[in-house]
Amino acid sequence: MASNVLPAPPSPRQADADLYHGVLVSDPYRWLEDGESSATQQWVAQQNERTREALDARPDHGQWHERLVALMSLPVVLQAKVRGDRLFVLERAAGAEQYALVLRSAIDPVAAPRTLFDPAVGSADAATAIDWFQPSADGRLVAYGTSEGGTEDSALVVLDVETGEHLADVIAHTRAATVAWLPDASAFYYTSYPAGDQYNRRVMLHVLGADPATDVVVWSDADAPQTWPDVQISPDGRYLLVEAMLGWDHVDAFVLDRTNGTWATVIAGVDALSSFDLVGDHLLISTTAAAPRGRVVLAALSNPGVERWTTIVPEGSGVIGRAVGCGDDVLVVVTERAVDRVERWSIEGAPLGPVADLGISSVMGVASSAASPMAFIVLAGFDAPAALHLYRDGVGLTRWCDADGERAAVAPLTVSQLSYPSLDGTPVGLFLIHRADVRPDPQTPAILTGYGGFAISETPLWSPMIAAWCERGGLYAVAGLRGGLEEGVAWHQAGRRAAKQNVFDDFHAAADWLVDTGRTSRESLAIAGGSNGGLLVGAALTQRPDLCAAVWCAVPLLDMIRFPQFLIARLWTDEYGDPDVAEEFGWLWAYSPYHHVVDGETYPAVLLSTAEGDTRVDPLHARKMAAALQASAAAQDERPILLHQAGRAGHGVGKPASKRADEAADVLAFFTWQLR
Repeated sequence: MASNVLPAPPSPRQADADLYHGVLVSDPYRWLEDGESSATQQWVAQQNERTREALDARPDHGQWHERLVALMSLPVVLQAKVRGDRLFVLERAAGAEQYALVLRSAIDPVAAPRTLFDPAVGSADAATAIDWFQPSADGRLVAYGTSEGGTEDSALVVLDVETGEHLADVIAHTRAATVAWLPDASAFYYTSYPAGDQYNRRVMLHVLGADPATDVVVWSDADAPQTWPDVQISPDGRYLLVEAMLGWDHVDAFVLDRTNGTWATVIAGVDALSSFDLVGDHLLISTTAAAPRGRVVLAALSNPGVERWTTIVPEGSGVIGRAVGCGDDVLVVVTERAVDRVERWSIEGAPLGPVADLGISSVMGVASSAASPMAFIVLAGFDAPAALHLYRDGVGLTRWCDADGERAAVAPLTVSQLSYPSLDGTPVGLFLIHRADVRPDPQTPAILTGYGGFAISETPLWSPMIAAWCERGGLYAVAGLRGGLEEGVAWHQAGRRAAKQNVFDDFHAAADWLVDTGRTSRESLAIAGGSNGGLLVGAALTQRPDLCAAVWCAVPLLDMIRFPQFLIARLWTDEYGDPDVAEEFGWLWAYSPYHHVVDGETYPAVLLSTAEGDTRVDPLHARKMAAALQASAAAQDERPILLHQAGRAGHGVGKPASKRADEAADVLAFFTWQLR
């Protein structure tokens, strides 16, 4: 098909190269790493103009955009926390641009909500976002973080819930912070970064009204600057818990007795994932220590070491996630084949059954308290936006406080779970989503996606893009690749570091299976992925250029040799490997997509998306890959290589609904253009 796309702007090749462990690594587009240079900015402007002209000319772009705006206007809940009869909810109202912090009643579902803070108000482009929030124990105050333009570089502020006024306390550099309030709300512990430092996250103590410059460091790990600590505090304020992630399968934890200043080790030096809830004078711990699929243990805060743990929920067939106290019982999130359920157990370890049949859903959060037998559960699925539900023993699960506003009709979708064999015979789970009256065949346009990394499971989540695509007769497939946590820590280990190629093989096999079983064809198949999923589709298009007809590669990691040098990427060497280590360089060099672009190869059509405010994955990856593909790929008149770099946006967190609709319309118009 003729594309009528303008020629790509020139991308001069330069002679940059480095010697790694005896291997000369050419890097001809290194000049595009400097996003502040006038040459790069001019090049990006030309790329954006070219991409806009190509996509805006698609006859169905406006139709996609109109439908996506309607779907993104549906009300959706992101997170909830309960404090007595107060329910703090991060939600996006019908038609709103951003998630707002809303106060709702935890006892009356029809009581009028009150918006505490809407970041879009007063923002010219609605690109201010709430990144996180934490109410005090009495619900009288709430600390939250906001950032601009997708940067996620939060500034902590404190709101008086009664008056709606902000206190004078403002603390910078609180990216993804956790906050632990003292019981009387006079002070709080929090996590932050030194100014100008992407690492060396530490735990601080702030007294309300004090100058943050005088806040003291309570915990840090100077010997391991990539450590990621978080904090919680016991209900009586005596014990402070610091949980420290040292890698994507390793969490240490320590307890400070604030009455005497002594520290005790909960777990350290063990490769295990653990999460914690403080229940009275005990720690409730969900852990993979001595249980690859997880177990739940109880430990006294006064003596919390591993040797004194008591198992109350043993390892089973499902993957055990977070456990929280709920009255006298425990609620445990369990994932089976990437589908979540919530089980209720007694604190003594007796199973009390599931809270309800949740269907094919994800549990995005459980807000509960050991002081109350009820819990609020945020549920999402492929066929409906995330919503809030109340669980009460003896009553079960009920929808809580339906959001106001008209709901756009979503066509009935069929969601099925299947599995397929990977290259080495390993069975891999796969979700298939399509309109209920569609029977996929070789002419069905299909999108395949996956992630496969960082122990993140691909569970059912609401996506306006999926809904819009399937409404128009398309098939959407989500693969549960190795590298995730769909089958426990062994599944993660089988897709990281030296084993990363398993992830790519799993993804290739998913595409092959969809074609071989007659659910689509090569000409009708697109692949999509973002972040680590962007690396995934980057590897797919360079390793298997025959795999599909089109690729969306979003906020991707693609130069796997220089990646640790930029932004927060040294955090990821535990997952991928470190190119400065000879053996690990070999792993990365074997698949680094930027370095495997072959001159004269016929690649699928590619849309690369990135954003200037991304503080996780530097947009240099997408820029360099676009330049390499545009210089090398054959048949670009038929299979264009496009790049779009958004302004005032980041990795995706905090992006306004209108910008999400713009991006999704670009992607779906690109796919319908390229698929047959």
